[in-house]
Amino acid sequence: MAKDPLPRDLIISELNHKSKIKSLVFEQTFEVFNSLKEILGEFSNDINEELDESLSRRVRLEYRDKGKYEAELKFADDVLVFSMHTDVFQFDRNHRIWTNEYVKADKLNSYCGIISVYDFLSDSFKYNRSEDLGYLVARIFINKDKFFFVEGKRQKRRFIKNFGTVDLTREELVSIVDSAVLYSLSFDLLVPPFDIVKVASVDQINAKIESSKMQTAKRLGFQYNSDDVLEE
Repeated sequence: MAKDPLPRDLIISELNHKSKIKSLVFEQTFEVFNSLKEILGEFSNDINEELDESLSRRVRLEYRDKGKYEAELKFADDVLVFSMHTDVFQFDRNHRIWTNEYVKADKLNSYCGIISVYDFLSDSFKYNRSEDLGYLVARIFINKDKFFFVEGKRQKRRFIKNFGTVDLTREELVSIVDSAVLYSLSFDLLVPPFDIVKVASVDQINAKIESSKMQTAKRLGFQYNSDDVLEE
């Protein structure tokens, strides 16, 4: 009769196998993020060359490398913040990833790194308005085989059902950036309801006078739902 494995053996097995997979996921995600940085720099240069020279400098694109795990793309009134999480994630039991045939074949295929894209107002950074809100417009999930899917605003053709069949190529990354920028440009700053801003504190007014620090966001006062996220 076979004996149950000892706790020490289970620990060694987990470290040898699962930890190795997670390390590979991190490496693949980091490689993708570095490629994404290059694309953002090229994207900024290419678009600026095509813009009307008479346009305000405020409209022109500016790419900023903010370190190993973060980058920014500023354009017009927006800043897209691209952030790579340093951890590797698993999905909860109710996530639709578990209906995917590639994941069904091997649970370890579901471990993913995440690159998130947030849309902020550029003045939020310019005036250091720390309470201003940004909105998640896309999340890229990458696994050990560099297969991927995207949750995001108007991110087409990158569905969970295709996870395990489509490589994350340079062309795919360019398309993800294009979709994120287009969505952000169409996602306008709305006037907040009167009842939300009808009362202000002295501190708020003083801060606003000093450096325009009244809290601002593109949909301040409105509930933000994942109304545009494609999940087919």
